[in-house]
Amino acid sequence: MSNIVAIVGRPNVGKSTLFNRLVRRRQSIVHNESGVTRDRVYGQSEWNGMEFSIIDTGGFVEGSNDVFEKEIIKQVKYAVREAKVILFVVDVTSSITDLDSKMASFLKKNDKPIILVVNKVDDSLRTYDTPVFFKLGLGDFFSISSINGSGTGELLDKLVSFFSKEEQINKKALPKLCIVGRPNVGKSSLINLLLGDEKNIVTNQAGTTRDVTDSYFKKYGHEFFLVDTAGIRKKGKVKEDLEYYSVVRAIGAIEHADVCILMLDATRGMESQDQNIFSLIQRNNRGVIILVNKCDLVLNLGEQSKVIKEQIKDKISPFIDVPIMFISVLNKQRVLKAIKSAIEVYDRLYSRISTSKLNDYMLDIVNQNPPPSVKGKRIKIKYITQLPTKKPSFAFFCNLPQYIKESYKRFLENKLRKEFSFNGVPIQLFFRKK
Repeated sequence: MSNIVAIVGRPNVGKSTLFNRLVRRRQSIVHNESGVTRDRVYGQSEWNGMEFSIIDTGGFVEGSNDVFEKEIIKQVKYAVREAKVILFVVDVTSSITDLDSKMASFLKKNDKPIILVVNKVDDSLRTYDTPVFFKLGLGDFFSISSINGSGTGELLDKLVSFFSKEEQINKKALPKLCIVGRPNVGKSSLINLLLGDEKNIVTNQAGTTRDVTDSYFKKYGHEFFLVDTAGIRKKGKVKEDLEYYSVVRAIGAIEHADVCILMLDATRGMESQDQNIFSLIQRNNRGVIILVNKCDLVLNLGEQSKVIKEQIKDKISPFIDVPIMFISVLNKQRVLKAIKSAIEVYDRLYSRISTSKLNDYMLDIVNQNPPPSVKGKRIKIKYITQLPTKKPSFAFFCNLPQYIKESYKRFLENKLRKEFSFNGVPIQLFFRKK
């Protein structure tokens, strides 16, 4: 990703509000509590035909003993290294602070284009307070209001002048692999291992990841995004409004993903909340694989793996045609194999089966095992076709579709899965009158 913009600044200057305005949706969490944005949050934007990526960062602080604030500093520095252009946001209502000056000094050392953004200029009277920011030594600045959008057009004109269309990557068509699960099962650790950096904050405190973060990934001849989400907890345990908003965004990530990687803790197995997440994936017709992490903590894994697998299948029934793999992120065991499995699910998700091939196989099955008669009436399935939908859906045309029982639908689905390999892919069957 060449055209990358990092939004940096101290806490509560309006970075996330500006980010949300530029990406045209509420992706970053905005709250009056400082330090809400912890990880680097990625978004996409476009201006005058130029597409670019934006990174929202946590508020830059110094001298704190807080574990998260120390990690935020690391994340800010990483984002600056990744970026092609830096938007340095300051707050007109508080003038220049010591942190602003320190941040300006730090940014000058990075040899990157820096655009100084004076935010919260919400009315014309505030413009008289802006000249003081020349003291930061960053030259001209843009006075904006991220709340009402004033001044952002001129800012974007300047921003895209640093980009070249030849450097763009078409990210719209890239698949998304969404990593989901309860808090502390190893989601961020998995992404960090795959990417080879500390992109996401990892601590032993549950709920560290609050925002949905996207990471560009290119390996094995594939290009896709890895999406890390906040750990999803039961509604009754989501007491902080911040965690609530994080869960909403995690759910939104599932809704917009292609394949979901559901991570479990091998020491706890599949719990009720894991089942809820799986159901959410299924309801959204997303591809899915299940990764049982921390298998290094399980004694006699060879024997226990069969037991754990059966327990998982029992809890996700009737949709049990799902890859289940045992991994250890800590020991780097079977991680690459797991990613390859997710890619295979993605390929199956968008596979197409010809009508002739479908009918040659399925009509023979139907003739050998016809649907049960209802009220003395025979049900005749005449032909089958795959519908032109984004996810695999099949239409069975018959004389009495309303009498097809659920048990027979599952029978046909299982036959389809066995013959055409839909492992990890939810499929839909529709019965229409013909």
